[in-house]
Amino acid sequence: METTDHDARRRRAHELVDRLVDRLLAHDMAGFAELWAPDGTADFPFAPPGWPRPRGREEVRAYVAGYNELVLPREIVHQTRHETGDPDTLVLEWGVAGTVTATGEPYRLDYVVVITCGAEGVVSYRDYWSPSAVERALGGPVEPAAFGGAAQGSAA
Repeated sequence: METTDHDARRRRAHELVDRLVDRLLAHDMAGFAELWAPDGTADFPFAPPGWPRPRGREEVRAYVAGYNELVLPREIVHQTRHETGDPDTLVLEWGVAGTVTATGEPYRLDYVVVITCGAEGVVSYRDYWSPSAVERALGGPVEPAAFGGAAQGSAA
């Protein structure tokens, strides 16, 4: 593979992650989902059983539709990006702070996300979030239905 192709793919991955973060902070979840490839996936390996695993841009759009009804992110408090041997894949360690919509209370959550990007958008988004940290931040369990419902995609 030519270095220029490798570099261009790496730049594309970083630019796509920048756009994902921008949409998240703008509370534009439809725009967030629009950055997925038509057949891109979202997986949550640490999620409770029955959690949705959206397959394709439209399922991702349905999954994130209620996100701002739960939380309103306001800032990225830390972010470290790790490049991998695959120029299309980045590992993102980040912390997000914002407001719990129902209570107005602040929250802060840390995540590790492995993102693979392609010419049409996000190909794979593996989000390693902690269910117990989410429960603490939101003041109780979060049902899969809050994120598009357990009927979306295949269960974890």
